[in-house]
Amino acid sequence: MVNPIWLRTFVTLANTQHFTRTAELLFMTQSGVSQHIKKLEQQLEISLIVRHHHAFELTEAGQRLLLTASDLVEQLESLPQWISEDPDDRGEVRVMSPGSVGLKLYDALLTLQMDVPDLVIDYRFAPNADIEARVTDKQVDIGLMTQAPVTEGLQFTQLSQEQLLLITPPITHDIDFSTLQGLGFIDHPDGYHHGNLLLSQNFNEFSHMSEFKKRGFSNQINLILEPVKRGLGFTVLPEFAVEQSQGGESFNIHRLPQPVAEPIYCVTRKGPQLPSRISRVMRHIERSLHH
Repeated sequence: MVNPIWLRTFVTLANTQHFTRTAELLFMTQSGVSQHIKKLEQQLEISLIVRHHHAFELTEAGQRLLLTASDLVEQLESLPQWISEDPDDRGEVRVMSPGSVGLKLYDALLTLQMDVPDLVIDYRFAPNADIEARVTDKQVDIGLMTQAPVTEGLQFTQLSQEQLLLITPPITHDIDFSTLQGLGFIDHPDGYHHGNLLLSQNFNEFSHMSEFKKRGFSNQINLILEPVKRGLGFTVLPEFAVEQSQGGESFNIHRLPQPVAEPIYCVTRKGPQLPSRISRVMRHIERSLHH
């Protein structure tokens, strides 16, 4: 490995074209400058300068080295400042959440990015298991999950909760278990999970979601309510997803006697203090969820 101190001496000498000036700039003696150049030549096993009395010129190898070494020396000199910087207003922050939470948060994070243009938000939608895996693999900085992670090396805090809602076609007003069975179920990636949570707490007849005929499925959060609007079945969705749906008059929302809510956890990796930009986005997320 090339000694960076000798390399800095070489670049300074090549730029000043003067041993005395180089010694002054580097707080060295002229003999110290000569020794650094000699040691660098010995390490590289090639001549870098040719001396002519009190002057010198770079060899072809010296010229090639200068082209590469100038940027390298500049980077090395700025390295202490670069690694000590921890700005909260620039850099990329990678966020991943289930679709419903994302419908609530994405607009708020875009507003933050408009206020802080050098802060880049990379937002992805995924189910809980994928989010946990991506945070663990360091592919995501902030994961928002509706189930607590179980992977060692992750930490989490509950930020909020999201109520689950029963949604039926607009012509359905009075709800009982037999009515739901007659409608059938519009499924989605978390459909059975959400349905089991809400219906088990509100209908004594309920045992499992398999009791309902499946009438449709969509993995696009903004399309799940479309078949419900057209009378094809009922579904169970988190409140954030329902809030963002257009045409609320096209379906009925039923708040059942026993409310059920899913927690929303903020998940990050355990380790040193989080970078300031990530902490800033986390604070913005928490405020947005409570707004």
